[in-house]
Amino acid sequence: MGAKDNPKAASVLNKDDLIVLAGAGGFIAGALTRYFHDQGFTRIRAVDKKPLGQWYQRVPGVECLCLDLQYEDNCKRACEDAIEVYNLAADMGGMGFIERFRVECLRSILINTHMLESAYRAGAQRYFFSSSACAYNVELQKDPNCRALKESDAYPAMAERGYGWEKLMSEMFCQEYWAERGLRTAIARFHNVYGPYGTWDGGREKAPAAICRKVIEAKDQGSDEIVIWGDGHQTRSFMYIDDCTQGIDMIVHCDKLTATPINLGSDFLISINDLVSLAERIGGITLKRRHDMAAPKGVAGRNSDNAFIRQILGWEPSTPLEDGLKKTYDWIERQYMDRKAGKRTVS
Repeated sequence: MGAKDNPKAASVLNKDDLIVLAGAGGFIAGALTRYFHDQGFTRIRAVDKKPLGQWYQRVPGVECLCLDLQYEDNCKRACEDAIEVYNLAADMGGMGFIERFRVECLRSILINTHMLESAYRAGAQRYFFSSSACAYNVELQKDPNCRALKESDAYPAMAERGYGWEKLMSEMFCQEYWAERGLRTAIARFHNVYGPYGTWDGGREKAPAAICRKVIEAKDQGSDEIVIWGDGHQTRSFMYIDDCTQGIDMIVHCDKLTATPINLGSDFLISINDLVSLAERIGGITLKRRHDMAAPKGVAGRNSDNAFIRQILGWEPSTPLEDGLKKTYDWIERQYMDRKAGKRTVS
């Protein structure tokens, strides 16, 4: 069975059913908002606490609300009349943010708690929660040559401090709302999503965007050096944003995956050093490398085991890293040059 054979929103919903997207001023939910708009849905409510001028994407015809979803009343407003609710709202960023601001990350549990209850009370048919590979047991991630993580590896629980524990606990909330209250929930554990229209500067950016920016800066400033966090032997897999939005749609509308956490990520493992080399090739430059061993670097290795998603959906993320990174690099380069020219940019 291919991806085209799996139920999706376009085949399950009416085009005037209300879809609510929390965190839509950010990277992934912003892309998901555009995805549903392009599918022809006419009632989409996008919610984020950032002022509209700071949203990464604004999609024409979409109702946009500026609400802090840590507060229950705001969640009630966001979920009014919703048929489907997608919760991607969280206070988070790349490893530099996750390791330094654990309390902020943990407080995101308030968002999911209030959004679940509000979606349930509003009579929503489906609810999606964006979890993370940070929910996995860190004891299994101490070697760059790690085995890929399968869904059962979240237990016995030893999640990444702060962010990972919030995700694991919020998964439990989703499972219990299905078991006890009948709200059909879906849970995807993201593995390092990247692509255009995401954070690329300012401290919350993830490795692909940060490395692209550093290469672009070096070229523009005539520098011959790039700073890498850690020794560069850390390994990760990276999923392009278009694979992510398509995967979310299929996971939400697959009844076999109700209240069942599933990996959503690429299973192509690459070291940070090799990711830098790839960005250098795209940029047409070779740089000296300086390793900052005091910087946040996360676990030694993490990869996605995609056996379960292939079994259930007959599909998995497949955009080659070089293709996705080239699109990301080109977009960040345009943003960088626009900022240099004094134009407003996504940060």
